[in-house]
Amino acid sequence: MGRPTRYLARCNKGLDWRMVQDMTIAPDNGAPSDALTPGPRRDIVSSLGAIGKVSMTKILLIEDDSETAEEIAGELAQRGFEIEWAASGIEGLDKARSGRPDALIVDRMLPGMDGLTIIEALRQEQVRTPVLILSALGAIDERVRGLRTGGDDYLTKPFAIVELVARLEALLRRPAESRETMLRVGPLELDLIKRTATRGDRAIDLLPREFRLLEYMMQRSDQLLTRAMLLEEVWNYKFVPATNLVDVHMGRLRHKVDGPDDSPMIHNVRGAGFILREPS
Repeated sequence: MGRPTRYLARCNKGLDWRMVQDMTIAPDNGAPSDALTPGPRRDIVSSLGAIGKVSMTKILLIEDDSETAEEIAGELAQRGFEIEWAASGIEGLDKARSGRPDALIVDRMLPGMDGLTIIEALRQEQVRTPVLILSALGAIDERVRGLRTGGDDYLTKPFAIVELVARLEALLRRPAESRETMLRVGPLELDLIKRTATRGDRAIDLLPREFRLLEYMMQRSDQLLTRAMLLEEVWNYKFVPATNLVDVHMGRLRHKVDGPDDSPMIHNVRGAGFILREPS
């Protein structure tokens, strides 16, 4: 007999959980050691990947609708994710703080505390976990508001589950931002807690967008950053508008970082993008 593998499934919006056996690891009959045979609850989860061999990516789902939550949780668990579900805003914020998930899926409208308040609270605490917002509010102004609050992507309801999975996988592919509170590239230092910047002994006065731009570049020093990358990651644009927005802000930032007597650190690669590197 194989050994049972279990999966936690939420029954309803309350706090009761049930342990559901969903599959059994097949006995050694010539099949690969991680082959799986379905158990009595294959309708909830049909595959968890190579169980026990790798740590699964942990996703916190904050969604008050049990039917939607079970559909999402079932699909993600089938693809090898570990899912934790919170059915209210307050519970979700608590789990986001204590559970250290790899990514969050957050419904916009929640009982107790709305999704944007959750995201705003986490960003103020310097929690940089990627967040995918779900919402029935699909107007452009609403999507922009969600992204500016700190969401990394925005998916309107109703949605295709395959699109949700694709967007989540895209968020998880992004390079993890540094957990350090002080970034250093040569003489340039950025304090993420005090929100201050210095080059040597010289303080640099930055506007919020300039600070975010410099933070993003310092976390990727010596890497070519295209305008499209900067528009998506710093301005949260999901398309590339016909604008010189990046060039204007980059010009102001270069003027502040590279003083008249300093060796340049921000370099414009003509026709490609920008690179931040230590002065030569």
